[in-house]
Amino acid sequence: MAKAKPATEIDWENLGFDYMDLPYRFLAHYQDGQWDEGQLTEDGTLHISEGSTGLHYGQADFEGLKAYRTKDGSINLFRPDQNAKRMTKSCARLLMPAFPEDKFVAAVKKVVAANADYVPPYGTGGTLYLRPLMIGVGGNIGVHPADEYIFTIFAMPVGAYYKGGLKPTNFTTSYYDRAAPHGTGQSKVGGNYGGSLLPGDQAHKAGYSDVIYLDPATHTKIEEAGSANFFGITADNEFVTPKSDSILPSITKYSLLYLAEHRLGLKAVEGDVFIDDLDRFEEAGAMGTAAVIAPIGGIEYKDNLHVFYSETEVAPITKKLYNELTGIQFGDVEAPEGWIQKVEV
Repeated sequence: MAKAKPATEIDWENLGFDYMDLPYRFLAHYQDGQWDEGQLTEDGTLHISEGSTGLHYGQADFEGLKAYRTKDGSINLFRPDQNAKRMTKSCARLLMPAFPEDKFVAAVKKVVAANADYVPPYGTGGTLYLRPLMIGVGGNIGVHPADEYIFTIFAMPVGAYYKGGLKPTNFTTSYYDRAAPHGTGQSKVGGNYGGSLLPGDQAHKAGYSDVIYLDPATHTKIEEAGSANFFGITADNEFVTPKSDSILPSITKYSLLYLAEHRLGLKAVEGDVFIDDLDRFEEAGAMGTAAVIAPIGGIEYKDNLHVFYSETEVAPITKKLYNELTGIQFGDVEAPEGWIQKVEV
């Protein structure tokens, strides 16, 4: 596996959302009932047994967060403690031993500091994306939790998740379900995403940016997109996002719910979003760590395309929310207390 090119040779203005083998990542092992301290390593290959439960039974979960270069050259992390808490919950769902949350945040900072040259310059729109990952390993064959685990964090500089940056794109609804009722939908586990590959591929081939999944029980309500949560904005200035036990609790979603209410004066609502009632929304979008905010021009359902504000122009409130959130992340807008943590380099 070839190492990433030197940071001085990267075209920061034209980053994609692609894997890069950066110089350093964090690696810790769980054996004999406890985690070791972990360390930075230059080896980007995981060495695991063919009997690993992560390979056979999907005992694997992960997180996603970013580091941001500010105008003064320092580096921000956005709410990494919330990623740690969510990973703890995912681990509990899969009977995996959670990596201690304070050590999770410390490990994230170590990886960012060690790869600081790869945090894109302020003003380019790029960020350093971090992927914490845990998998069950060791020699296993029965359907039971592993006795050994690997926890790792690797990183790469990225640009916009959806090509073209902040501009509306169209989504399509799917016949397939993202997660089962009472399943693993609220956990960030690998199996949720493996099952999304086929419908996502079908959507892309049909010219759509992503899939909108409906609730698995009735197929009448929007749950979330394949890679992000959904929101809609009404004429009555409500910021509405679906509520369900099978939706991933997005850190971006709950941050935007707070900002919509406390910074923009909107009414923040978590509730049912019926696919037959899209007329209530004047604006719509998808939100998540990778996507940030992706304006939705229209949603296709039963061969009809429902267009919100515009298929070509970003709606005004969506743009304000985007500017508020990214302004906080890049250090240009004052953050609510505790949302930003600095990385010492």
